[in-house]
Amino acid sequence: MHWGDYGWGMGFGWIAMFIFWVLVIVGVVFLVKSLVAGSGQRGTTETALDILKKRYARGEMTHEEYVRARDELKKE
Repeated sequence: MHWGDYGWGMGFGWIAMFIFWVLVIVGVVFLVKSLVAGSGQRGTTETALDILKKRYARGEMTHEEYVRARDELKKE
């Protein structure tokens, strides 16, 4: 009988199984996090001046309103 051979084989099998399940769990966590984050942009924050520029570009305000608001934002 060769009892010593089974010890190493079973030990590696448990390690491989553990690594497999860790990778599966990490993959599922990564997938869930990416789905929850959605299509939003990460790490980018829009400043008040950026919003002001977009509103002016869309025609929501006149040039005079834009300049006045821009000057007010630059004071702060």
